[in-house]
Amino acid sequence: MSFRVVSLSFLLCSVSLTCLAQGTKVWTESHMEEWEKGRPRGVAISSDGSLAAAPGSTLTATTPSTYVWAIASDKAGNAYVATGSPATVLRITRDGKSATMFKTKDMSVQAVAVGPDGSVYAATLPNGKVYRIPAGSTDVGAEKATVVFDPAKLEGVKPDAAPKYIWDLVFGPDGALYVATGGPAAVYRVHTPAGDAHAERFFESDEQHIRALLFEKDGSLLAGSDGDGLVYRIDKEGKGFILFNAPKREVTALTESPAGQIYVATVGEKGKSSLPPLPVQGLVAVTATITIVTPGSVQASNNNALVPDGSEVYELDPTGAARKLWAPHDDVVYGLRWTPDGLLAATGNRGRIYRVQENGEYADIAHLEASQATAFATAPDGLYVGTSNGGKLFHLSAQSAEGSLESDVQDAGAVARWGRADVDATGSDYQFSVRAGNVNNADRGWSAWKAVTADTTMATPQARFAQWKLTLKPGTRVHAVALNYLPVNVAPVVDEVVVMPGARVNQQAQFQPPVPTVMINLPSASANVVNIQQDATTQPLQGVKDKGAATVRWAAHDDNGDDLVFALYYRESGRNTGENWQLLKDNVSERYYTFDAAQVPDGPYQVKVVGSDAPSHNPGEALTGERTSERFVLDTATPVVANMVARLEGGKLHVTAEAKDPSSAIARSEYSIDAGPWQYIEPVGKISDAATERYDFSAPLPQASEQLRVAKLPPANPNEHTVTLRVFDRYDNSATAKTVVR
Repeated sequence: MSFRVVSLSFLLCSVSLTCLAQGTKVWTESHMEEWEKGRPRGVAISSDGSLAAAPGSTLTATTPSTYVWAIASDKAGNAYVATGSPATVLRITRDGKSATMFKTKDMSVQAVAVGPDGSVYAATLPNGKVYRIPAGSTDVGAEKATVVFDPAKLEGVKPDAAPKYIWDLVFGPDGALYVATGGPAAVYRVHTPAGDAHAERFFESDEQHIRALLFEKDGSLLAGSDGDGLVYRIDKEGKGFILFNAPKREVTALTESPAGQIYVATVGEKGKSSLPPLPVQGLVAVTATITIVTPGSVQASNNNALVPDGSEVYELDPTGAARKLWAPHDDVVYGLRWTPDGLLAATGNRGRIYRVQENGEYADIAHLEASQATAFATAPDGLYVGTSNGGKLFHLSAQSAEGSLESDVQDAGAVARWGRADVDATGSDYQFSVRAGNVNNADRGWSAWKAVTADTTMATPQARFAQWKLTLKPGTRVHAVALNYLPVNVAPVVDEVVVMPGARVNQQAQFQPPVPTVMINLPSASANVVNIQQDATTQPLQGVKDKGAATVRWAAHDDNGDDLVFALYYRESGRNTGENWQLLKDNVSERYYTFDAAQVPDGPYQVKVVGSDAPSHNPGEALTGERTSERFVLDTATPVVANMVARLEGGKLHVTAEAKDPSSAIARSEYSIDAGPWQYIEPVGKISDAATERYDFSAPLPQASEQLRVAKLPPANPNEHTVTLRVFDRYDNSATAKTVVR
């Protein structure tokens, strides 16, 4: 079949005059992880990233039980389902009709097999018995069924050495029933004539459990263990040879191909069991628990969040050489079945069926409505698949059929115009459709699915969210789907603006002498701040103190992800200022700007920051958003000290002076005598709250220094002193004056 790239064009919005956001965006899906986010129905999702039609999976029956542990089938196509919670054997026909054949008060029916005469054999847990139920029977209780295997009645086996678990049942070429047991691990052979059955120990192992059995074409019995992850090949005399020692601790499933390859599913880290006790519904409430002390195998676990160290599947060729075929990361393999199209694996804990090829490539071919797919059995035109959590029976077709995949919902971030779809496909037997809506739930008020072909376009409302659906028929393979869209432009938002007078942030600061630094922060919890991400634009910004400067800082965002540019305006804040905004600076790409405060007259001001998405749009199509700062005051004028007089009076210095500031009140004052320490003083009126303050104070004279006395130097002129007065205004501008007293 030739390779063909099909491009479908469709229009998903009406004509609009709304400006459109930066560039066309493309939503592309071409990898397995991306397809898996959608909802496949009858579509195989391959590890190489392609889609193809898969065998159809249909629900045959839902059982009253939580767990389906095993299934078997007869020549008529009936399925026999072993369940737990409650423990039963159900006979289910291909059309889904169900009847209870066997029921017990035990915890579960762990294994089931159909004998040559049509009788059904059921193994229960925890009593470890095997019952025979005649073909066609219904509602047979454990007390009325024939026991063909009872650990308490085994000849030559002491009670403490009797098996406690039964994991698998299989009929051999000799017509005998072979029973895989655990605690201790052994295989028993049960001869089932018309009269009483006779059980004998066929093979014993030093492992903890024999978990899985499989007869090869030549009549040899394969047995997989739990403990060291061994696969035994057991001859007709019951002598075992270790064929394979897996890196994992437990063998969960075995199957064989017609060519003689053996496939082994393994799980669990050696040396430990991470599996929990087995919860079970008995005669008490649903929440009752029975703890099995030794050791819970993966088959007995029903925890649907459990992935014990991952599974590994190995292939053994007829010579016994082993290679790892497949190792799923997030799935536990419970069952295997060889098919001409590839090896099928029933897995948990996502209820998926995988098809694995000889080269290790694999495909997810079915998502079942249950947590674990646990077992396979032959069915008319395909296979039966049993599941747990919940206990259901599915039918998996032998042939591929039409399937579909609904994509994950795509969020454009804003209302968008959805454009063309590009489908990269081999073959053309598929249909493509799309729908859109403005909530992230396709069941709430979305548009209907609109089929799209290469020759048709159709109108669908523009919307923020979209989803596509691909319907595939056998013979077509899709490699990638790309959907083009253009979000409607949304105006940028300036979230917050702060102004810090007396701080500078620019390149000049790094060449200045060392000066105190200052952190310019955006408010940490402002009602005005929305959608501010924790990035470099919102983290603390370091500047230096500079009375001749002021720094504006702002936070802004654009829901379209557009590049933004900013313009800054200022105006005097007060009466009769109107909208008389003056441009301070435009084309600012950073989120801060420092300006020289001395270039602006002192007084109260506000700054307005206007953000524009012009860098991302055609000329004339840009949108803007703005925010105005709170009122702040610029005061770069220094106070003046005048009329300073000092004289000696009564052994003290009496000082008078006057301080004035053109813009703000005098905040504080201090004096120093003869270069001594600074001493705080109050104005005449005690409260420093006016633009003009007077000072009148007496200060004690300093004492001769200790150094002069030690050095025996002549003292300074006791009648000559230097007095220095320093005043600060409310914005930390300062002025100093001094005088000498003789």
